[in-house]
Amino acid sequence: MHAAEREKLIITALQSTGFVSYRDLEARIEASPATIRRDLAKLDARGEIVRVRGGAKMPEDDDSGEPSRLTGTPFADALTINTVAKAAIGEAAAKLCKPGDGLMIDGGTTTFQMCPFLEGLRLQVLTNSLPIVEALLKQDGTRVLVPSGTVFREQNIILAPAGEESMPRFHAPRLLMGAGAISVHGVLQADAIHVASQRRFLERAEEVVVLADSSKFAKCSGTIVCSLDDVDVILTDDGIDDDMAASIRAAGVDLRIV
Repeated sequence: MHAAEREKLIITALQSTGFVSYRDLEARIEASPATIRRDLAKLDARGEIVRVRGGAKMPEDDDSGEPSRLTGTPFADALTINTVAKAAIGEAAAKLCKPGDGLMIDGGTTTFQMCPFLEGLRLQVLTNSLPIVEALLKQDGTRVLVPSGTVFREQNIILAPAGEESMPRFHAPRLLMGAGAISVHGVLQADAIHVASQRRFLERAEEVVVLADSSKFAKCSGTIVCSLDDVDVILTDDGIDDDMAASIRAAGVDLRIV
């Protein structure tokens, strides 16, 4: 395959997600790893991509050096959608937590609904969500840790670009996270930077619990954060389609409808 063809494939892969790993490129392109790395180096030198640890990302959209806005509904708006279902899911998720637990809670409006039910459990919580931080700081005995990164105002979340290590040295038995969408292919998100953040959480968790109202199963686009094999429990509401519920359970996931 000619160098120009390889470079075109690299750019195409990046345009769909904003980030692509070396492993993904090796699967897409008929070339040796060394050749692919040389192609990335050339594209980086021309300013068409930015090489980062583990792969490459698209250049920033502006001259400020700040990442572009996240795709999706702003946190304040999403907080008003499916509120009853999200509250029930959040309460059910909180019941999985035991006093003194260490938890990782990924930012989102459904995971946020857990907060009132965590009072008195004296938890240690690592979260990238500013609203969750604010809620938990009001609880005596709850210890809160946050990663480093950029604050995305619309979603009130702290995220670091792919390839940048931003997590404290913290390991927890359980990760509770949301999803942009869920399909038989796995948990998906629209933004590559959010995908990278959730994957860093996943690396540190022994059990993965996904909180998602039933509307998330009606969507099927996005970048795969993880396969269903990596998910232990999914909490959702009774609006989920029966066929989808059967498919999720057939994949070995403990699907709980609240």
